[in-house]
Amino acid sequence: LLTEMDGFGANEGIIIIAATNRPDVLDPALLRPGRFDRQVQVNLPDCKGRKEILAVHARNKIFAKSVKLENIAERTVGFSGADLENLLNESALHAVRVGHKVVEQNDIEEARDKILMGPKKNRKMRPEDIKLTAFHEAGHAFVGVHYRGITDPIHKATIIPRGQALGMVQHLPVDDKVSMTLEI
Repeated sequence: LLTEMDGFGANEGIIIIAATNRPDVLDPALLRPGRFDRQVQVNLPDCKGRKEILAVHARNKIFAKSVKLENIAERTVGFSGADLENLLNESALHAVRVGHKVVEQNDIEEARDKILMGPKKNRKMRPEDIKLTAFHEAGHAFVGVHYRGITDPIHKATIIPRGQALGMVQHLPVDDKVSMTLEI
């Protein structure tokens, strides 16, 4: 890119626009004055933005009547536009795999879990390990309930292994927080 930019004069009327989702790996030479002088940060979408993005990617898919884009948008805090597209694509693939004629809510939940935690593992576990995992996740759930005034509500607790985790307790944000307080 730098080689291609060599030779451009300041008054030639050529504007170069570039985009990346990994600014941390850019060559510092690209960011020197006179190259890319202006940087525009694009934040993750809020709930309204996620709903609008979902509407675009939902156009070519058929959903069950019970599926509401507003609900999906509320449950995908922190998802980018690409993540939302991937969510709906994974949901449709899951629906086809299990023989659904339309994308149902459980297809979306399964896709969300796969994106956040990885695919389900068919790991053979000893009964003692299953019991320890259940105790461990119950501890997370207990703390989440005990501190419910300062933590997000628990959405799901599972001991089904996914990715590197043997189980997990998922908290679902109630809104798009931009700051948090600490209560002792």
